[in-house]
Amino acid sequence: MAKTHDDFFVGYIGGVPRGSRSLILLVILTFVGAMAGAGYFISAMQPDPGPGRFFFQHKTFTGILETAPYPLVRVAPNESYPNGHTLLLAGQGKRGVQVQVQAAALSGQVVDVGGVLLKRGTIDMLQVGRRVPLQASVDGLTDEARDAIDLSVTDLGTWRLTGEICDGKCYVGAMRPGTGIAHKACANLCLNGGVPAVFVSTAPVEGGEFFLLSDRDGNPIGDELQKYVAARVQVDGQIERRGDLMVFKVDLNSVEVL
Repeated sequence: MAKTHDDFFVGYIGGVPRGSRSLILLVILTFVGAMAGAGYFISAMQPDPGPGRFFFQHKTFTGILETAPYPLVRVAPNESYPNGHTLLLAGQGKRGVQVQVQAAALSGQVVDVGGVLLKRGTIDMLQVGRRVPLQASVDGLTDEARDAIDLSVTDLGTWRLTGEICDGKCYVGAMRPGTGIAHKACANLCLNGGVPAVFVSTAPVEGGEFFLLSDRDGNPIGDELQKYVAARVQVDGQIERRGDLMVFKVDLNSVEVL
């Protein structure tokens, strides 16, 4: 009987027939290409996480500490900020600096503080490190440097804003993305730990879209804030400009989830 060369495949006898090899290779390449295309399409459909990021270079700043609604430092003009600047402060991990040090005892004083910066938009946050923790300043400020710090407070009136409540650290760059429902649990952990809360508005006010958040009396907002985090909300409140920082003092009774 003459031999035939069909493509019947038995796994334990010989190799894969030539015709089957071509088909299997085609299937594999098609599958890999389809998965790559699907991955690109899905990632392209995700919202932009924004430009926020860490700057992993330790920096030390000297300025005047304020603790309401959250610890922040009014930095004197320096190489990084020729016109001075307001830095929000956070501890390492999901903690604010008020959890780690007695920040209230230094309120209104000239302090030294060091760490790594996170930046997004007009918000700069310093993650305070161990090399130069928040402490009374060693060298202090000259009268000229102190006078150059903008400590002005301007009342911009009552506003109704639409936007999202976020924890300041993740939004500014610790997480990407640091917004949205997928980030809600992380944001609440950070807020519980004392990380400053911020409001991100869908429309600017006096050129600013990012606001440090407080209650109507200028105090940090407690657990009642958590159910509104990561949702699109509409809220009424008073806006203050403190130097180059905007503070939104919200009326919690006015919050409406859209």
